[in-house]
Amino acid sequence: MSEHPPIDPAAYRAALARFASGVTIVSTRWRDVDHAMTVSAFTSASLEPPLVLVCAEKIARFHEAVLATGTFGVSILAAESHAIATHLARRGRPLAGQLDGIPVVRGVTGSALLADGLARLECRTHSVHDGGDHTILLGEVIATDVPALARPALVYYDGAYHPVGSGPDIQV
Repeated sequence: MSEHPPIDPAAYRAALARFASGVTIVSTRWRDVDHAMTVSAFTSASLEPPLVLVCAEKIARFHEAVLATGTFGVSILAAESHAIATHLARRGRPLAGQLDGIPVVRGVTGSALLADGLARLECRTHSVHDGGDHTILLGEVIATDVPALARPALVYYDGAYHPVGSGPDIQV
């Protein structure tokens, strides 16, 4: 087996920028404080049991909070939520009041869920795995909320947010 040269980080990031992904806000409530962050590293993992996968950067404040609580909420973003996604992706923003002015609802876990999300899921941590500079969280979905009205979704592609879809008549 031959040794491979290390991957250039810039080339790696450029390659992954070509993968379009949905955008979510993942949140938890710890010590009476909301912790939330923008996440595009999110996917379904299993139908039975219902599991989703979220990757949290180990240096993020959210990381410690979600490990401590064992629960989290996921809000799948509509295209018009790009300003919220940008805000909650910003490193170093004040933790207190970070959700001020953003309409949220609380579900069974107490996590803040975006009131106008395309869909909302609440999870309890099923398992935690090391993933280099991130932690891979598998969450068992314990509650969902899907508003009847479908709207364009927010995706992240090539370093920017983009709307995808036009509503219920989308053909794939």
